[in-house]
Amino acid sequence: MISQDSIEGLKSRLDILDVISNYIEVKKAGTNFKAICPFHDEKSPSFVISPQKQIYHCFGCGAGGDAIKFVMEYEKLNYPEAIEKLAEQNNYTLHYTDNKQAQKPRSQLMEKLSQWYQSLLNTMPTAQAYLNERGVSMASIEKFGIGYAPDSFKTIQFIKTNQFSMREAVDLGVAGSEGGREYARFIERIIFPIHVPNGAIVGFGGRTITGHQAKYVNSPQTALFNKSRLLYAYDLAKQAIYKKREIIITEGYLDVVMLHQAGFNQAVATLGTALTPEHLPLLRKGDPRIIMAYDGDSAGRAAALKASKLLSAGGFDGGVVIFEGGQDPADMVHAGQIDTLNAIFHAPKPFIEFVLEETLAGFDLRNPKAKEQALHESIGYLKTLSPLLQEEYKGFLAAKLAISPSLIRLTQQHNTPQRAPLMPTAYDVWELSLIKSMMEHPALGDQILDYISADMLQFHGHEFSLVLQRKFDDPQLMAISLNESIPSYSDEQSLHNELVTFLTQHYNRKLKKVLTQQHDSFEKKSFLIREIRGKITMLKRGQLVTS
Repeated sequence: MISQDSIEGLKSRLDILDVISNYIEVKKAGTNFKAICPFHDEKSPSFVISPQKQIYHCFGCGAGGDAIKFVMEYEKLNYPEAIEKLAEQNNYTLHYTDNKQAQKPRSQLMEKLSQWYQSLLNTMPTAQAYLNERGVSMASIEKFGIGYAPDSFKTIQFIKTNQFSMREAVDLGVAGSEGGREYARFIERIIFPIHVPNGAIVGFGGRTITGHQAKYVNSPQTALFNKSRLLYAYDLAKQAIYKKREIIITEGYLDVVMLHQAGFNQAVATLGTALTPEHLPLLRKGDPRIIMAYDGDSAGRAAALKASKLLSAGGFDGGVVIFEGGQDPADMVHAGQIDTLNAIFHAPKPFIEFVLEETLAGFDLRNPKAKEQALHESIGYLKTLSPLLQEEYKGFLAAKLAISPSLIRLTQQHNTPQRAPLMPTAYDVWELSLIKSMMEHPALGDQILDYISADMLQFHGHEFSLVLQRKFDDPQLMAISLNESIPSYSDEQSLHNELVTFLTQHYNRKLKKVLTQQHDSFEKKSFLIREIRGKITMLKRGQLVTS
């Protein structure tokens, strides 16, 4: 079993916003963050994340918990598996209660292998010559950890000699096994380590220099490596991205290396795949302007078109730069065209304009039927945008098609009404405030318990009992904790005044009940009336009374 101290140590390193925003898009909403819930179908965001309280809760379906619970639910893992996954992602060593040696972090194999690849680069003149020909400096080689993978036998031998298991190597995607034969996945290639945002190596990209059929290969999908969520060199670029509020996305590793070398240290690259919706949470961090820097060939333009549709529909700001004539950013840096690159990146084609122009370019607009089809396809795209942007670009599209704007009819989007918060039907703000105060200010809890019990609450006695049982991960308590419309009392005087008001109302209700009771004896009824009236008198003087 994983030791509790180890789990608590990992928890202290986790930030729930970082964990969740690696999986889904989140947006600032007051002191909290909101998102479309990943656990049920909804149109308006009811999923709330509190960085301060380190919890999340969905007011639509009731899902809630901490960072570990989120990974469990999203990845469909049990508790130990989620702990181990988060430990791997954060380079944290777990310890176990069976007195065995602490588990070796799985990323240690990747780190050792990367260091070995880097050391081999110095022994490979062919690889060095290629990098030198492309203009890659020694400083860049060191910064990006560029290395060289030898033949398969040497890599397998290195893994075994360093006492790593082949099963671990296969699980991490650096080796494979077929029909009892073990082999390395990266053979005679220049190697580019791929990191998660916190810096841990989770995969590799390799470029052939000996004529292999595949020019570039990446690590396969593993428990740690998901190319649809990662961007090459994001770990190196993130500070510049946050500072400049800009990110340049390219297609290749060398483009990134050379752009950083030229001072464009906000550059990253996709990993052999087009930009996907899973990339958007990462791109949303820091709210940067996004520049897509793609090749001018058909594949590059198609990828830029797909990315532009995705980003514009997601409300991102930025645009597209297309490199024509077979050139790419790496070539231009090597040729010393830094000023030209700077000017290009400062004037990208806005996403919406690029999508509309590329869409129309696919039709023969001299043909009326083709022109009509181009109009319908363009309108279909515009409908993915906000109503304001639809209206703004109606004239642009009309001008490109040389038609009247009145022919462009757009249906405004209507947001689906947000689902009501998951709260009890009987809803009493004061009682909920009392419960919230007990959760947020435990020191006040003892004072509350001196005067109030669960049976005194008309609507939320159950939730009061949950607090007493310290079941803070209960969905009902999480909903109360994250509901910003429910205030809490943070000082004793405010709480004292509220308790006086509540208790006065409580004992007035109790007095009325006693006065209307028929089955009690005269003596008992008289005693209760005197007792309750005495408490009400004390409360009117501002004195609290016990039940």
